[in-house]
Amino acid sequence: MRVGLLTEGGYPYVRGTARLWCERLVRGLGQHEFDIYALSRSARQERGGWVRLAGNVGRVRTAPLWSAPDTAPAPHHGRRARRRFAEHYAELVKAVCTPDPAGEPAVWEDGPGDRAPRDAHASEADRFASALYALAAFARDEGTPAGLLRSDLAVRTLERACRAPGALRAARTARVVDLLTVVAGIERLLRPLSLDWYGERDLGGVDLCHAASGGAAALPGLLARHFAGVPLLLTEYGVALRAQYLAEPAASAPVRALQAAFHGRLAVEGYRQAACVTPGNAHTRRWQERCGAQRAKLRTVHPGIDASRFAEVGERNDPGEPGTLLWIGRIEPGKDLVSLLHAFAEVRRAEPGARLRIVGGPAEGPGAVEYTAHCKALAAQLFPDEAEDRHTVGENPVSFEEPGGPGAAHLAEAYAAGSVVVLSSVVEGFPAGLVEAMFSGRATVSTDVGAVVEVIGGTGLVVPPRNPRALAEACVSLLRNPSRRALLGAAARARALELFSVEQNILAFHGIYLDIAAQCPAPGRRTAAGPVRPRPFAVPAKAHLPAHWPTASAPRRPSWARGPGGVDGSGGADGPGGVGGAAQPRAVCRAAEPGEACRAAEPRGGEPGGAAAPTEDAQPPASATVPAAPSRPRAATTAGFGIAVGAAAVAGVCTGAGVAGACAGGVVGAGTAPAGACAGSGPGAAGARAEAAGERPGVDRAGAAQVQAARIGALRADAPEDVARTEAARTEAAGAGAARAEAGCAGAGRAEAGRGPTNAAAQAGSCGAPRAEGAQVREAAR
Repeated sequence: MRVGLLTEGGYPYVRGTARLWCERLVRGLGQHEFDIYALSRSARQERGGWVRLAGNVGRVRTAPLWSAPDTAPAPHHGRRARRRFAEHYAELVKAVCTPDPAGEPAVWEDGPGDRAPRDAHASEADRFASALYALAAFARDEGTPAGLLRSDLAVRTLERACRAPGALRAARTARVVDLLTVVAGIERLLRPLSLDWYGERDLGGVDLCHAASGGAAALPGLLARHFAGVPLLLTEYGVALRAQYLAEPAASAPVRALQAAFHGRLAVEGYRQAACVTPGNAHTRRWQERCGAQRAKLRTVHPGIDASRFAEVGERNDPGEPGTLLWIGRIEPGKDLVSLLHAFAEVRRAEPGARLRIVGGPAEGPGAVEYTAHCKALAAQLFPDEAEDRHTVGENPVSFEEPGGPGAAHLAEAYAAGSVVVLSSVVEGFPAGLVEAMFSGRATVSTDVGAVVEVIGGTGLVVPPRNPRALAEACVSLLRNPSRRALLGAAARARALELFSVEQNILAFHGIYLDIAAQCPAPGRRTAAGPVRPRPFAVPAKAHLPAHWPTASAPRRPSWARGPGGVDGSGGADGPGGVGGAAQPRAVCRAAEPGEACRAAEPRGGEPGGAAAPTEDAQPPASATVPAAPSRPRAATTAGFGIAVGAAAVAGVCTGAGVAGACAGGVVGAGTAPAGACAGSGPGAAGARAEAAGERPGVDRAGAAQVQAARIGALRADAPEDVARTEAARTEAAGAGAARAEAGCAGAGRAEAGRGPTNAAAQAGSCGAPRAEGAQVREAAR
């Protein structure tokens, strides 16, 4: 899949934060293609160049956040465009200047499903998001708004928002210089709105946007999600909002309040729109939940650190230099080296031979160089140079070393030289140096800040911050107990290999990539030339189910509603034995030989004389052959059709279509139509047909006999091989005329059996014709 990696002040630059884990991620997931979109923080960072890119990096696009974009000509905005910008910018700064209820960040309430925010917080978050995306649409339609974001119009709009009733208390006292500082900071953070990174070839065409941090790095991902529907993954190993709270301590109160409010609104929007948020530790996770991130989206992924560099030190049984305390990191005020030096003074009183090695240089930040000089001066004051005798040169027990210097050419060698590794920070996110010490198998003494307790577990000693005495007592206890140091070091190494290796980090992100691509796929796109290249994760995996789904087809009538020949009677044409196409036969009996008898279908449901309504669950076949009844000795009948008609149709219609087509009887229905109508072309069925028409039985028998004789002649002409069979049937019919007449009337009588005594008597009278009619029938047949 194609991933857009969003960074700020880090990868692919040589200098910066989050460079190592981003590089390990890109190289570890070689099966995916990465496009890098980087925001630089300083000119020094850009001059430092890039690291060597991996082979799966497709393209790299950068943009500065540190310089004013005065070199590019700003587009001219007319009166209508300026009015549109003023409306959107006013909504944005109103959301920034409006305080949260009770002065607290967004707090989420437990609900039946995902946690839902309070209404007040949701309304302000929606206002900020609407204004932010409206400014992005303005930049896309009217050109970059960088000039308007730094104009007098923006300053006056911000001033009105700060002076409005209900604004932040600190913002009400903002001066003009404060307003200018805040406007410049907002313009710098909103520069991604003007970038051309959201087209089909850039972020608009990737499968996933992965922001390596919050703040400005997440803003391009939010815009790609808004304009192109690309899912966003937000990873934070250090909370950008917390860093903003700690930044610029010399700034005025209105500036700090407004900038913190803007970063807070941006962080809330990032947590709302991200498909998944991956904090690096529980400390960061608590910050995110406090800012409104839903617990269902959070998934902790510890940063991966290369353990191979410390494998040799960790595997060998080397306790290090006896009595040596080691501190490794970047020197800055948050590391609190002053407390460490005072604690080491207590250690020297208990263990005069102890030494303290400080490996690290000044951090990149305001006041770091001055703080480093202050720590060196304090160490020289607390620990003057000492010598064993008058003939040796004095040495200070505290040494400051640069990484890569003579005493610490590599970090692994520095960790190998220490007996106990010390961490004295008062502000800490994820302690990467502490994890490296654990890989090296060293016992540790740390302060309880940030994610220290989560990282250490039970494999080290933890003391309160800003407590030199407690720190000194913990260090002395480990220096005096080598066996305990060895046990804690082995346990720490096993824990680090299990939780903080590069392999587990890469596997975790690989699974998250696939989960997001399956649950929140990027929408498919088309170009003027046709569809774009195949996108393997554009359809969720759960949509591919191994099942056979029914295909749409023309409506089909059930088989029991068709005519005897398989013809659908719904079209209006009468099938054989049908009545106007509306009759629905229950069963069809077809006999192929003249000697077979046709019996009417039995009633369903076990009810004598009645038929249950057919259902769709049980559909009889269109041509269900009923077993033939045993032949009678005096009447060999030819099969016709025995059909039971529905409720509103004629009940008991039976058609006889043979040489001596006898009506075997129809099943009486429950309708109101005349029952017992027996229609047939054979002589034996004429009685029932005549009785149903209100005529006497013997009136139409001669015509029926003539028709039957004509049929026999046609059959004889068309099929000479049936001549012998037809002659035998005619001779038998001539010898049993009376039996045929009785059989025809018996069928009609059975059809009238359920109608009552009156109909039965009428049937008996109508079938009382003299047997002499048999002779007339024989003559007509000849």
